[in-house]
Amino acid sequence: MSSTPITSTFTEPPRWAVLQRELFDALDAAWRQFEDLYCAPDGSLVYDGQTVGRDGVDDFYEPFFNWPALYTLGGADDLLDACKRHWNGVTGQLEQRGMLTGGYENGYDWFHQGESLLFFYNLCAADPATFREQALRFADLFLPGSPTGNYDGGRHMMRAPHVGALGPRPGLGEDRPYSAGNLGMRKYGLPLRDLDGIRTWEDLADEGNAQRMADAMNTRLGTGDIPLNLAATSLVTNAWLYDHDERYAAFVLDYVAAWQVRAAANGGLLPDNVGPSGRVGELHDGRWYGGHYGWTWPHGLYSVVAPALVAALNHTLVTGHPDSLGLPRATVDAALSRARLGPLDPDDCTFFDHWHDRLGAETGSDLLVVPYRRDLDGWFDHQPLPPAYPAWLWWAGRDPADRQRLDDLAARSGYDWRRVRAFREKEEGGHEPPWLRYLAGDNPDYPVRALEMALDQVRTRLAAMADRPTPPPGDDIHWWQNLNPVVTEVLTQLIGGAPQQLYNGGLPLTLLRWTDAGRGRPGLPPDVAALVSTIDNDGLTVEVVNLSPGTEHDVVLTGGMYGEHTIGPSDGHLHLPPRTATTVRLTVDRFGALAHHQRRST
Repeated sequence: MSSTPITSTFTEPPRWAVLQRELFDALDAAWRQFEDLYCAPDGSLVYDGQTVGRDGVDDFYEPFFNWPALYTLGGADDLLDACKRHWNGVTGQLEQRGMLTGGYENGYDWFHQGESLLFFYNLCAADPATFREQALRFADLFLPGSPTGNYDGGRHMMRAPHVGALGPRPGLGEDRPYSAGNLGMRKYGLPLRDLDGIRTWEDLADEGNAQRMADAMNTRLGTGDIPLNLAATSLVTNAWLYDHDERYAAFVLDYVAAWQVRAAANGGLLPDNVGPSGRVGELHDGRWYGGHYGWTWPHGLYSVVAPALVAALNHTLVTGHPDSLGLPRATVDAALSRARLGPLDPDDCTFFDHWHDRLGAETGSDLLVVPYRRDLDGWFDHQPLPPAYPAWLWWAGRDPADRQRLDDLAARSGYDWRRVRAFREKEEGGHEPPWLRYLAGDNPDYPVRALEMALDQVRTRLAAMADRPTPPPGDDIHWWQNLNPVVTEVLTQLIGGAPQQLYNGGLPLTLLRWTDAGRGRPGLPPDVAALVSTIDNDGLTVEVVNLSPGTEHDVVLTGGMYGEHTIGPSDGHLHLPPRTATTVRLTVDRFGALAHHQRRST
């Protein structure tokens, strides 16, 4: 500890502490209700519909992705066993459907694999010993020299956008014409925009054109490397955390360095395609844009920056140095250099509904928007910058320039960053702005308002479950995602001192990990609440409240989810008498401790 804890008794406990414990109680009742409605006794999801093509593995794992995170924060004792049951049940279910080989995805893009693996990463963090063998075996699939052949070590690239247990899978699995009737994808426009005779979406109404588009997608978008594959570094870093096997570290360093070189050759902006021979633009007439899940189609910035940020965080975890954060930082800054003020235009904002859910009528205000996409005609698809990206850059490196970027965005964004907005998406994120303003000392009521919001989110999900008390009708494999009643974003912020886990494949990083010394398990003890109230270059301040009228508790604080931060010379032990509030200031270094001398317990 870097300061002596200050402990005081209270008559009336802090409102935030009472709400935090209410939220834990509500969540532990809610996940049991989800199980009762939608799960079989073996933990699988009750589902009689079809799964089509390569898609769908992620949709079966995603309903449980943050349940182990709730356990490590202090959820019910039996929640961990429930999580294991669901992991094993869903894995068996998907193996029966032929979608896994050896327990791992046959081969699909890392946009979806990253979503699938959040559940696994959280399980490994909650109970590393149980999942050790799987963690190492899964990571080995992507190392150079693996029999799968996913990674070309000589060219420092994945051999295809669709990779997995069966190796690089040719094409995108577009075995049907890419028809104009595919209305769900219409808003993203043409996947390829340089095919003769196909200039508008309506041109795909011609069957010949639709077939030519599908063929070209398989040939050009389904070959070579793309930034999304950087999310594979999480799977490999997750394995490295066990024994510091240099093979895993070497892969992370090699693959991230390759994309750093490609970005540097493109003025710092991450290109989105690498051809089979290792050249950027090889299948796109030399253009650095146009690849699968790249700058042109379908999501642009959203699916380029996120994997770069995930990989940079993994690289920082393995090396102990934040240098690689420059990879996503340069791309974020490139987007901001093209920012403009204006209302959101539904015709030039593919995530308009998403932002309207967040901002409501403020979508008509002068917002700071950046272009998400680029095609032959230039930059387009203007939207606000996802606040999670600059938040993670500051959180990981604690560079004053990254802090200043956040302050500038708060001032220029066009919407009030202090406001707690009552929305929830399947990614369980998006509330970084009011939390960041709280940490900046500009939003003192955030903990209470955020916890009240989280409780409302649980009630909303329970009401939705009551309206949908049966397994999904037909082939709706997305049925469960938006019914998951477990909310962890606010708890992660207040207890762990970290943003919500990056959804397309990030590891569950935090500044603090809590252990209930009395029960010998992760998380806060019953009747105990915690609040990280400041984070700065030197460390953090945390308040711990024991609400119990007669039971004392002991907790142990570890720096980081994996011990990757050093929090001071003591053992991190806090003794909590009944009806007391304890405040302590901790020095918490940036990434580095784990890379140099610690290993995760097995």
